[in-house]
Amino acid sequence: MSEKYVPTFTLNDGVEVPAVGLGTWQMQGDEVITAVRSAIDTGYRHIDTAAFYQNEADIGRAIHDARDVTREELFITSKVWNDQQSDHEVQAAFRASLTNLGLDYLDCYMVHWPCPSTGRHVERFAALSTLQGLGDVRSIAVANYNGDQLREVQEKTGIVPTINQVELHPGFSQAELRETHAQLGVLTEAWSPLAQGDVNHTGLLVDIADKYGVTPAQVALRWIYQLGASSVPKSATATRQEENIEIFNFELS
Repeated sequence: MSEKYVPTFTLNDGVEVPAVGLGTWQMQGDEVITAVRSAIDTGYRHIDTAAFYQNEADIGRAIHDARDVTREELFITSKVWNDQQSDHEVQAAFRASLTNLGLDYLDCYMVHWPCPSTGRHVERFAALSTLQGLGDVRSIAVANYNGDQLREVQEKTGIVPTINQVELHPGFSQAELRETHAQLGVLTEAWSPLAQGDVNHTGLLVDIADKYGVTPAQVALRWIYQLGASSVPKSATATRQEENIEIFNFELS
């Protein structure tokens, strides 16, 4: 298995994030350890996890066992879960994630969901800025925020999240939200970019894949990349992982 080239996007704070990363939701134990190891061997440098996934310790083991890659080459993301709301709770959750991963710092830390009913989506993001000020996280971001929530964060904290990780795939293009991201300077990052495998059975994508001599999943991921967005497709198998980052040698019309 040869290592693949993966380009990067430059975030609004100057940090670079690989355009495709490994999603790890619903992978735990030996499965996620094996998946992370094979992904790194293939050329992945961006690993996406969250406290809610309950796999940080396993991912930490895989990272520490990885050969021929330095910590500085990796981009590790985790997220604070919904039951951590106050500044103190968010910072404690971050420390727990850092300990579980066995790392000295994170490349990106996100608010996993805005939880608008609590009215604390701004406060929770502000807590991340404290962590960044201490040098414990390079980049601070959010997931699943809408446009109004992003603008409120900017207005009340003076800081624009670097990334908003949202559901995005062919058939759910998030055009309006992506336009807001472009105005604010937020990178769109796609979770579930393959629509949990549905893209492989979508007639139009199958036809396009046949035209280019690639897979429907590669068409979907390339489409996301050409939108100017990053993605974190989940895959536990080495061959599928390799396919998912082999999307930079063709261009969709």
